[in-house]
Amino acid sequence: MVIITQYERLAAMNKAHLWLPFTQMKDYNKSDPLIIERGQGVKLYDIQGRSYYDGFSSVWLNVHGHNVPELNQAITDQLERVAHSTLLGMANIPAIELAEKLVNITPKGLNKVFYSDSGATGVEIAIKMAFQYWHNRGIHEKKTFITMNQAYHGDTIGAVSVGAIPLYHDVFRPMLFPTEVIPYPYAYRHKGGAAGAMESTLTALRHLLETRGDEIAALMVEPIVQGAAGMIIMPPGCLREMALLCRKHQVLLIADEVATGFGRTGAMFACDLEGVAPDLMVVGKGLTGGYLPVAATLATDEIYDAFYADYQEQKTFFHGHSFTGNPLGCAVALASLKRMEERDMLKDVISKASLVEQKLMALKERPHVGEIRQKGLMIGIELVRDKASREPYDWEDRIGVRTAECAKKLGMLTRPLGNVVVFIPPLASTEEELNAMTDILAASIMDVTENGFTI
Repeated sequence: MVIITQYERLAAMNKAHLWLPFTQMKDYNKSDPLIIERGQGVKLYDIQGRSYYDGFSSVWLNVHGHNVPELNQAITDQLERVAHSTLLGMANIPAIELAEKLVNITPKGLNKVFYSDSGATGVEIAIKMAFQYWHNRGIHEKKTFITMNQAYHGDTIGAVSVGAIPLYHDVFRPMLFPTEVIPYPYAYRHKGGAAGAMESTLTALRHLLETRGDEIAALMVEPIVQGAAGMIIMPPGCLREMALLCRKHQVLLIADEVATGFGRTGAMFACDLEGVAPDLMVVGKGLTGGYLPVAATLATDEIYDAFYADYQEQKTFFHGHSFTGNPLGCAVALASLKRMEERDMLKDVISKASLVEQKLMALKERPHVGEIRQKGLMIGIELVRDKASREPYDWEDRIGVRTAECAKKLGMLTRPLGNVVVFIPPLASTEEELNAMTDILAASIMDVTENGFTI
């Protein structure tokens, strides 16, 4: 009799039924799948007992590590009360308390909180709020949005409309509303460096606002760090100047802080780094510490007031989600934020970021490391075929994929962005753990780019 192991059974079921996001299943099904069974601290454990550092925070969202007693307890306590209650026409205790907490820690003026269940839906809400805001005010010409090249804001239709990564978005272009696109300041790939990249961005934005400001509803921006494009870092002062231009021309500023929020950049929110207060802000990912799918769109009183009217005026914001303001998610979010405060994690992120920067310094001299970009504990390492000319690797080289696969064999999980290797560890990682992870990262890059490691 043939004995089938639990792994073999699950692997077969995986291949037969699962369709994974952002994954070419023909490639995936050629190899033995990684099946995670549990997590503890900053490590994940597969069904065969092997451990891996979570080097990208389970897609950029884990704050405190896995299986944290205080967060587990917050969910358990809330389960004993109620698991879910709708926010349509009523409220619940954790949703109210979390809303007040978010208002207190976000940039000044964001006094209203609208919940959803993912960063993409939060962006969708912000887009619709911005559009209807002008409509409710009787200014119907303002219906165009500005986005930035290589932007990623999620995968719902509205979020894709303000996205600008051709690989992800072009096939859906006939379904989308048109937008105006300006360059994100990519210093490494701009002949004028940081100053030239920033000037190109501001010039393009200024021209659009001066010539078509009366048609523009809002500018959508990933503040300071453009994530999925390859961890592109804005030059200092760029975000502040963009905000001033929007204010001058009466265009709303929407900050997508889904990836950058909750300490990831070394400040609670990336906007805080330059004292920018947007009109709308979207948060998600780290909001619940990486536990449950809760997102929020925060708005100013001015935007909220444009919807606040007599019933018959039909200015209501007709939008919602079944699990909006889920009590379990809001309860664990409150516990996560409390833990961040009690442990002074923002201060820790700054010191840990400095450690990582020092550890990766030697990589800058390697022949195929073009640039190391870092803001807090968001790090992207761009690999190039030729360091002097900055010639990129071809898509067929799969350089990022091969590096991530090498890291996995050495005991760390991450996921590349093309030729950019991503390192986004949980904020709670200790110095010892960061040392181990950066060692794996460096070894993987050298094994692939210098020693020819192949999958």
